[in-house]
Amino acid sequence: MAGDILIIDCVATNRIVLKVKLLAAQYRVRPCASVEDARAEIAASLPDLVIMDTCNNAKAALEFCRALKADDITALVPIVATGGFATPMDRVNALEAGADDVLTKPFDDRILQARIRSLLRARDARQELRMREGTRTALGFAEASCGFAAPSQIVLASPHVDALELSGLQSMMENVQANPASIHQIISGHVHQVKTDLFVLDFRAGLMDDSVLYRLLAELRSQSATRHAGILVLLPEDERHAAAMALDLGANDVVLSDIHLGEIRHRCAVLLQAKHEADALRRTVETGLRAAITDPLTGLFNRRYALPHLARLSEESRLSERQFAIMVLDVDHFKKVNDTYGHKAGDEILKQVARRLQDNLRAVDLLARIGGEEFLVAIPNSDLVHARTAAERLCQLIRATPFYITEGSTVDLTVSVGVSLSGGRDAADVVEDLGDLVSAADGALYAAKSAGRNKVSLSAA
Repeated sequence: MAGDILIIDCVATNRIVLKVKLLAAQYRVRPCASVEDARAEIAASLPDLVIMDTCNNAKAALEFCRALKADDITALVPIVATGGFATPMDRVNALEAGADDVLTKPFDDRILQARIRSLLRARDARQELRMREGTRTALGFAEASCGFAAPSQIVLASPHVDALELSGLQSMMENVQANPASIHQIISGHVHQVKTDLFVLDFRAGLMDDSVLYRLLAELRSQSATRHAGILVLLPEDERHAAAMALDLGANDVVLSDIHLGEIRHRCAVLLQAKHEADALRRTVETGLRAAITDPLTGLFNRRYALPHLARLSEESRLSERQFAIMVLDVDHFKKVNDTYGHKAGDEILKQVARRLQDNLRAVDLLARIGGEEFLVAIPNSDLVHARTAAERLCQLIRATPFYITEGSTVDLTVSVGVSLSGGRDAADVVEDLGDLVSAADGALYAAKSAGRNKVSLSAA
């Protein structure tokens, strides 16, 4: 679903030009001439990202930024601060006020577009963490507090270790151990034996061959030991194409130009915090809690997890005044599969269905097995068009490829899908009870079955 972007800039020409570029990239855009206008827009509907100019009144812009980050409702909305930033400390001040990135004008369109995609992905991951933390709390589970935190491990890497100019970074950060390395050592896997929380890849001296950077990012994201580590890439000002590509290939943050060491420290601290939060989520999933909230056959969440998660999703939807979609999917003629091939084959097919669905949904979407051959999907920030498109896509991916039963033996399957939507802004359409919302999706599923199966049906409620 395309993001909703709020532009804050007092210069009408700037707003118009940026709006045209973002509309061409399929984003929804709301331009504002002042922070007062922006507050009214945010109160009406929460944006997915804010692009804020700081040239006219930097003090007011940064105060607005601090206010957004201090509010639980808007804290996760990414902010890109743009401006002249006459000194390196101006950039640091914007970041410390809460901006997720700073772009010095004039900025490259490719960098902006790549940064927006990267920030929206990171926002989705943090929303997932927050919602699942709330769901675990509702279930009565919480991660035990730890009295001792091991130092965060940072690898400082460049084509030549001797060229590193970040020796002062460790002294500026608490509970951090920095280890120098060469790019060759990372590519060859020599640093994978030590758990690394963050890689700082310093190419500011020059990028002779950008394929080296791309290969390095692919290597880090493909290895189990490093795929969850944060990655900060430092590049020369003229490597804008490489910067955009790096963000799309998995770098968490990319900075062009020679910046203040304080800005590098701040960016490292933000990436380390995000890494440790994600680690906490993974640790919890790996504990005995998993057995209580997951289906033992497919590994998906079960009904016990799904219902409180939906309650959290409903609350988030109410606060943001955005709809969310619930889908109930049922494998067509599954009893015939069990009768023909046996229950063991049926169980194997359910596992394959689960994997196929899971591989084609976002991290922020909920997928749960709630019955024998019945699955539930919840999609935040969804409207009618997006929900229908997503449901039809899931139908297609099930029927497109046969399912493996035994060696040399496969079976074709389809699913029927019922879809219901929360009320969003229109109070007349609000379904107050989550049970009613799930029942509405069940009713739509029954309609899809009655219409011949292998179909998507939308609830009329």
